[in-house]
Amino acid sequence: MQPGHDIAAEVSFELEELDELVAELLTDHAEHSARDARIVALRLGIGGQRPETLTRIGARYDLARDRVRQLYTKAIGRIVREAARSGHRSAAVFEHRYPREAGDLRLVRALLAETYATDTDLVAMEWSYLKLRLAGHEQADAKRVAGYVMQRILGWQKKTAAILAKLHAPEEADDLDPLLPDIEWSSGATAPLPTASARVADGDDDGRGRFYLAKAGRDVAYDSALMARLLRSLDASAAVAAFQEEPTALTYQFAGADHVHYPAVAAQLADGRIVLIDVVPLGRIAFQHNRMQTELGRTHAREHGWGWLAWTGSALGPAQLMRRPVDAAIEARIADELTQGPYDRLALAAVRSETGLDLLDLAGLVLRNDWQWERTPMRLSASPSHRS
Repeated sequence: MQPGHDIAAEVSFELEELDELVAELLTDHAEHSARDARIVALRLGIGGQRPETLTRIGARYDLARDRVRQLYTKAIGRIVREAARSGHRSAAVFEHRYPREAGDLRLVRALLAETYATDTDLVAMEWSYLKLRLAGHEQADAKRVAGYVMQRILGWQKKTAAILAKLHAPEEADDLDPLLPDIEWSSGATAPLPTASARVADGDDDGRGRFYLAKAGRDVAYDSALMARLLRSLDASAAVAAFQEEPTALTYQFAGADHVHYPAVAAQLADGRIVLIDVVPLGRIAFQHNRMQTELGRTHAREHGWGWLAWTGSALGPAQLMRRPVDAAIEARIADELTQGPYDRLALAAVRSETGLDLLDLAGLVLRNDWQWERTPMRLSASPSHRS
């Protein structure tokens, strides 16, 4: 998949199941070392949060960056060995998705598409390696293919920077315009557009992609192709006068841990209004952790008199998902059953099998009914106001 394509075609339950399976393996590993399991979860973005840099993880635990990498590598090796020894159900899923007889090109294409759709470019090599090892690929083969994935990403970054340096218009110049009617506008006084990023530079920032954007008047850094696509669209759109990436840091707690979230960009439109835009991958927009981040961003925008927009990498956004047609009988059945208790992974799989719901169908129902959909472990619950 080329960065710039609509990611809707890549969204599936099967892709999201991979995170759940790794989360199960991490739960088992936590019995050996809770800290190391947490380091892996933070690095890969298990549970819904974006992947974290090694430097930031080190700051959490008062560890040097290189020590974090050592602990991460050691934990991954142990997780792979234990999964193989125990016969964990992850093996069959990963083997099916990344067959050992598949050629390098096929594997690279699949892994690149998944990286783009899940907004995990920062750890593309780590995720690719782990997926292939859990699928039974030999260590040398997994390293080689994961290296190819990273080379493709770095090559795209360099090509993009070169194209923009020559002032060529990006292909996705009209990405933003169709989404402008979906902005949720606030009333009241408008705070000015921030003039600096809230993200503090760290030891891993040299690995971020960078390109010069005219409206910013400088090189702008990004962690993923989805973020790059949004920034390029803002730079190309006649509706946008200026923008600032990662304009604020929002702190919160989730699952008993502290987190910091940086909404993607604040953009000032040609008419003077400002909108806070965040990148929320389409396939993950309904998960509880992402919804919490979205609500934090929406609240921050309202407090500053700005508009709010969740950008999914697709023509489908929250508003379109909430209006997505689903059989009313199926919706009523799920709503009724959730009042009696939550669905676990097996119950959710059974409902999907019986009804044919795909991930976007269920995401629309979750948003429309304010259900709570947790990822690790997979669990679907009724809205707090409708629980028995």
